[in-house]
Amino acid sequence: MTIENISCNKSFGGWHKQYRHQSQSLNCEMRFAIYLPPEAVNKPVPVLYWLSGLTCTDENFMQKAGAQRMAAELGMAIVAPDTSPRGDDVPDAADKAYDLGLGAGFYLNATKAPWNRHYKMYDYIVHELPALIEAHFPVTTQRAISGHSMGGHGALVIGLSNPHRYSSISAFSPISNPSNAPWGIKAFSEYLGENREHWRQYDACELLKLAIAEVPVMIDQGEADSFLDTQLMPQSLVDIANAKGYPLDVRMQAGYDHSYYFIASFIEEHLKFHSLYFKP
Repeated sequence: MTIENISCNKSFGGWHKQYRHQSQSLNCEMRFAIYLPPEAVNKPVPVLYWLSGLTCTDENFMQKAGAQRMAAELGMAIVAPDTSPRGDDVPDAADKAYDLGLGAGFYLNATKAPWNRHYKMYDYIVHELPALIEAHFPVTTQRAISGHSMGGHGALVIGLSNPHRYSSISAFSPISNPSNAPWGIKAFSEYLGENREHWRQYDACELLKLAIAEVPVMIDQGEADSFLDTQLMPQSLVDIANAKGYPLDVRMQAGYDHSYYFIASFIEEHLKFHSLYFKP
């Protein structure tokens, strides 16, 4: 598992670094970013995995969210992977649509050709990337997961499916019920086929219905988000959580939209939330 450093910048006493490596899960070269707080010089630190949304790369969150100051204060590493496989041989949407193909991996394991050779983002995020991070950087096996929009969907699905691997889950504006949202229906039909039973494992609402282990979850959703009612539908999650008594905290934020201005406004609260569940 070799990695190549491609950038390095000091930030709040710690270091933001970018790397590339050959991914076995995705059959292509991948890039990720990591922020290491000052504390990582002396001892391993817990790590938050951040999953970004449609069209994003590893750069959007690290450059726009303003998370480094609080991560440095809390002694927390942050890892931001890309949102899909990349490369000349990797399939893309025929019409170059933003919501399918490159930049739109939906954090699942595709089973339908031509996507199934490369689009194994679930395996990459759950298994390959953490193994790489833990082998090369001073981090512990304490992990949290968070994300935005498509990445919020990914964080919920991956966290709920692997409660033994993550101490907490958070999300901004997640696609909460993709089986009933246009973005999700389009992606799932292409990546997984038309059998909706195969979609259930990647739908946070379906997973929450079955959840036994209770991993703490916090969600922030802007009330002025133009995608709120058509694509995101957080109330579906709220209704299921209330029926089960699951520890889900959905915070509706007046006036906020779907942008990184929204994320930057509340990211420090999310980092503090995750820090509560990391063991000393």
